[in-house]
Amino acid sequence: MRLPRSRTTTAAGALAQAAAVVLLAVLGLLGVGAGPAAADGDVSWTVTTASNDFGSDRQNYSYTLDPGGQLKDGLVVVNHGTTPLHLAAYAADGFTAEGGRLDLVTKGATSTGVGAWVHTDRPDVTVQPGASVEVPFTVTLPDDAAPGEYMGGVVTSPAQAGEADGTDAEQRLGIRIRLRVGGELTPKLSVEDLRLRYSGTPNPFGKGDATVTYTIHNTGNAILTARQAVSLSGPFGSSDVRTGQIDDSPQLLPGDTWKVSVPVHGVAPVLRLTGTVALIPLLTDASGSVAPLAAAETTTGSWTIPWTLLLLLVVLCGLVVAGLVLRRRRRRAGLHEDAPVQAARIPHEG
Repeated sequence: MRLPRSRTTTAAGALAQAAAVVLLAVLGLLGVGAGPAAADGDVSWTVTTASNDFGSDRQNYSYTLDPGGQLKDGLVVVNHGTTPLHLAAYAADGFTAEGGRLDLVTKGATSTGVGAWVHTDRPDVTVQPGASVEVPFTVTLPDDAAPGEYMGGVVTSPAQAGEADGTDAEQRLGIRIRLRVGGELTPKLSVEDLRLRYSGTPNPFGKGDATVTYTIHNTGNAILTARQAVSLSGPFGSSDVRTGQIDDSPQLLPGDTWKVSVPVHGVAPVLRLTGTVALIPLLTDASGSVAPLAAAETTTGSWTIPWTLLLLLVVLCGLVVAGLVLRRRRRRAGLHEDAPVQAARIPHEG
């Protein structure tokens, strides 16, 4: 796993060069092709899993271990350069970075899961040019480790990275660790802060656009991906509008959140609009098999008043009322003009 240059725990930097992407894709490492390059040019070393009872040519580490359990494994570092390499070797927790890429926290960050339970047998290693060195590590779970799935990794980086210029910039290569702690697995996703906004249309008889925003929260203890569907409907199910295909969310670690914004076009202003978000959690096991779980729906409502149409109706009603008033006045004036004039009586002179 080639990790991005880290000046903070958020990924930033330039894209990895094509050669590095190909190399990492072969190794099946975390952050392949999605994250920034560690530095200008390629690093001069690679990391692979050790060949042992867990297998050979593994793309990453995957374990199932009960609380209080322990196991040993190894990381192999190969120096492809022409000078000796002095590398730090350590474990770190994983997290979902911006863009949905799985990343590992930096060396100075506090780890509470994999990064706290995995310990390399040595804090650093020196590898001669053209040589390889195995770095053994031990996974030790505390007795009170909570059941569920955890993500982290074993990382290598230049031992003196950042010391010369006082920054925490470093090149990092590592391999991810997916750890399942024995006990009940409770996969669960929830939709939070669901909002529906209608932008309307100037056409009194036309349709407008709406935007549905929400946050997906992994509230369970399993690593999940969310399959999403968004629909809008008017009163009593009228004016049903469904969005097109929405991409699945990235893999979300327990406790992770993911913000989503979905535009919906061709929405009629039907006074009251109901938005529905349906999530299907996708659970991927260690072998890569994906199992869809029961869907969950969340709804919200919003007023979609057709202001242009209402204004037009008000104007029309005003014109009708004005016409009626004018007509009545004209009728009254006509009645006064057409009324017969009674001749005045003139006394008769005898």
